[in-house]
Amino acid sequence: MSRLLIHELKKNQKNFHSVVPFDPSTEKIICLDLSKNNIELIEDTYSDPKKFSEYITAKIKTHNAKFAIGGYNENRNLYKTSKLFEIKNLKVYPKGGDLEGASSRTLHLGIDIWGDAGTPVSAPLGGITHSFAFNNTPGDYGATIILQHQLGTLNFYTLYGHLSLEDIGELRVGQFITRGQVFGHFGEPNENGNWPSHLHFQLIVDIGNYHGDYPGVCNYTERKYYLENSPDPDIILCFSTEN
Repeated sequence: MSRLLIHELKKNQKNFHSVVPFDPSTEKIICLDLSKNNIELIEDTYSDPKKFSEYITAKIKTHNAKFAIGGYNENRNLYKTSKLFEIKNLKVYPKGGDLEGASSRTLHLGIDIWGDAGTPVSAPLGGITHSFAFNNTPGDYGATIILQHQLGTLNFYTLYGHLSLEDIGELRVGQFITRGQVFGHFGEPNENGNWPSHLHFQLIVDIGNYHGDYPGVCNYTERKYYLENSPDPDIILCFSTEN
């Protein structure tokens, strides 16, 4: 199913609307490495929301960029500071991996787009509101919306995390969202799980029984299943060619 979906998405790439407002002819994006290999990003920085926000803002300003992006299939130490990502708090995942010797979820399954709070978020293609929730545990998604789409005979989902709480105030399950429609905005830290302002964008092939939530970070030992079920969302964003 994953390969079929990727094939169908590639066929339709030129038809996708930009998820965030970005003009590659006049604006710039940068790639941001938050992996364990970034020795510059120390625990003292990422464990402090204010310092972490200042770190990301400084990177964007230094490069005169509008957004900083990255994170797919990135192994991050920063999740180890939150109890939310400890193995004991894992939900029941389908086809779980061998968890021996693993203590937390650290592998990121979506792409983060770091930018200003209030940045509008648009639907890349038409769909319906599958579900939404306020996942308000510190370190979680905060306000979250999941859209359900169909291309040909293939059904799939896109997840938008760390949104403004106001975005889900009057939303309805089953509500149709048109291509290009603004339905969300980057949330402030107090409504987005206490993160610097950004969007977590993720593709999901099989959402199972999840509603308003789906793992955006998995245990490294489970990566095969989760990377197949959440393919690289840049196939929709098309940002990699803009760097």
